[in-house]
Amino acid sequence: MTLSRSPKNALALAAVCLTSLMFGLEISSVPTILPTLQTVLHGDFKSMQWIMNAYTIACTTVLMATGALADRFGRRRMYLATIVLFAITSLLCGLAQSVSVLIVSRFLQGIGGGAMLICQVAVLSHQFQEGRERSRAFAAWGIIFGIGLGFGPIIGGLIVAVSNWQWVFLIHLFVSIVALGLVLAGVQESRDPHAQHLDVPGVVTLSVACFGLVYYITQGPDLGFGSVSAMAIIAVAALSFIAFLLVEKRSPRPMFDFSVLRIRSFSGALFGSMGMNFSFWPFMIYLPIYFHGALGYASVSAGLSLLAYTLPTLVVPPLAERLVLRFEARRVIPLGMFTIGLGFILMKFGSSAEHADWLTMLPGCLLCGIGLGLTNTPVTNTATGAVSPDRAGMASGIDMSARLISLAINIAVMGFILLEGVLSYLKRLLPEAVDSGHLRLFAEQVAAGDMSSPGHSSPAPTSLMALDPHGSIAHAALVHGFGLVMLYGALGAWLLAMLSALTFGPRAQPRAAANYVG
Repeated sequence: MTLSRSPKNALALAAVCLTSLMFGLEISSVPTILPTLQTVLHGDFKSMQWIMNAYTIACTTVLMATGALADRFGRRRMYLATIVLFAITSLLCGLAQSVSVLIVSRFLQGIGGGAMLICQVAVLSHQFQEGRERSRAFAAWGIIFGIGLGFGPIIGGLIVAVSNWQWVFLIHLFVSIVALGLVLAGVQESRDPHAQHLDVPGVVTLSVACFGLVYYITQGPDLGFGSVSAMAIIAVAALSFIAFLLVEKRSPRPMFDFSVLRIRSFSGALFGSMGMNFSFWPFMIYLPIYFHGALGYASVSAGLSLLAYTLPTLVVPPLAERLVLRFEARRVIPLGMFTIGLGFILMKFGSSAEHADWLTMLPGCLLCGIGLGLTNTPVTNTATGAVSPDRAGMASGIDMSARLISLAINIAVMGFILLEGVLSYLKRLLPEAVDSGHLRLFAEQVAAGDMSSPGHSSPAPTSLMALDPHGSIAHAALVHGFGLVMLYGALGAWLLAMLSALTFGPRAQPRAAANYVG
């Protein structure tokens, strides 16, 4: 049976699936090429974090605003504009010749990507309104999005192997041209005559709060966490978040309607959204560094190794839907996050094995992917099904914002833990080798996966080079740092699993069960 009886609907669905594939690939292919970018563009560890964080922060900034703009000015028109923006900014990323230009381009690309994601949901919601057809359209969209996420690492590795890193970004220019043709041919224009005004104060205050917190975490070691500059940054972030809460509370049509948090099934699912992005997704940024730096794998081998981490996310969701129908989301979502945490513990043991390789990492990677597959679809369906249909868009916006904010913050936190773990190990074995400044530069080099001899990428003195000429201490330090990151991922997933279970309560609410779309 076809997904749609209308040729135009089929073209619209093809456009949505193609742009969702681009968005998924852009998230998961870039982490694989970070070691290459670090070498080619002469970037440091923190700049590699910002290449990812710039994208996620920008996505978060535009999520809610895009929905309001699309409702007011036309969903088809907005969709076309976001595809064009994504194509142009992908071109800028591919042409970047320095880390700073790439970070700025990634921020602009994140604006286009986040806006494009919301437009996909808006187009599907308007164009597919019959129940069965709508369900199948959203299922197809989710599968293609998952394929982009799942195969992104190996595609990124292959592109670097056969060509150069620029094509990881430039490929989107050609895909966007095809997508534009499909949108023009198949997507119907629609708008909401009663659309709310853009909540500019809410967008600005939330963005400043998120950016300030991430900046404090990543730059704190250099500034000094207790320094005047650092304290001023965190104070601005805190005040911005308080202002955001006040703005949303007083707004007659808030971007975030916090009253939905009183719905236990919605809040329980929201903890699931945050849990995935406390653990699984941010660690995907760093796992290629482990395969590259600690195991010595090239880009293609690292991408192939990452498939064990990502492919279960495509296979498990149908099982998760059946489990929800039988045991309810209040059990399945915490179970999924507990499984992710258990996978992190297995990866920790696998990474510290005497002869660690992809096989010792395989059980943990598979278990993490299975846990993500058990969590992701139930979280989305429960969050939107817990509220009335006219508020589903707002609920989806809160869900996506919680995911992306958690992701941006935990990219920074995991990077901080990795760097400090490497540094503490080096200090323990090299207590008087070099001064603290040189040792931190060397730790940043190691944390970025650069296992060349000390001083190759940082101005470490010859005494440090003499103490670790073969890189054995650096290798052990990197493994130690990753062990701490994996422990953090496990504890974060288990904490959010517990909070989710407690929030759901002993019984699922009838509304959530009735509105769940399997």
